[in-house]
Amino acid sequence: MKIQELDYGDTPWGVISLRRRWDRITERDVHEVKLGDDFLMSSQFTTGERELARIGLAAVAESAGSSLTVLVGGLGLGYTALTALEDQRVAELTVIEALPMVIAWHERDLLPDTEGMAADPRVRLVPDDFFDVVRTGRADRTYDAALVDIDHAPDWLLRDDHGDLYTVEGFARVGAMLTDDGVFALWSDEPPEPEVVRRMGEAFEHADAHVVPFPNPITGGESTNTVYLAVRPRR
Repeated sequence: MKIQELDYGDTPWGVISLRRRWDRITERDVHEVKLGDDFLMSSQFTTGERELARIGLAAVAESAGSSLTVLVGGLGLGYTALTALEDQRVAELTVIEALPMVIAWHERDLLPDTEGMAADPRVRLVPDDFFDVVRTGRADRTYDAALVDIDHAPDWLLRDDHGDLYTVEGFARVGAMLTDDGVFALWSDEPPEPEVVRRMGEAFEHADAHVVPFPNPITGGESTNTVYLAVRPRR
């Protein structure tokens, strides 16, 4: 199996690499991101990232109108941002990504599926730490929706200092960045955790979890992700 390394470098989070390989099972090129020895994401599996945007934006109230402002936490391979742009109501899309190298992949159009996305006039790619932006209240505006896909799960973190987001106080800080009818959607690679829903429910008027199934060509079966959804922050 031939693997082509498209980019590689040191980051504050460790060594990150973008790779392309030919997959014999699906008979197509697959793009993968590794952080150290950890596989972060793959273009082999994008259903969860896409459904994060679809589920989140479907919950935005009609009263929000047709010029939505959307915040994406974590750019990655770009599938959440790309899917959000398919919603004709989205007028502005701000993506906060901690690693400038990841932003550069999209600005250089290294990923065929998201080619041209960085040049979309609705898109603003911001090199910053999403968790610190939330923690310090540094958002420069309020958003109709926040779509977040950074850690593997609320209890499976890429960095220990991310943990404060997944508390009642952390969810409330996200809510403070949203409009009164705003929506917060959070991706997870693990099954739904009732405790996460409970914490969201203390910070928002409504919270639940959606299981997202998708075919897994590697196992020949079905796998699932979770999208947590919270609507209307409590003030």
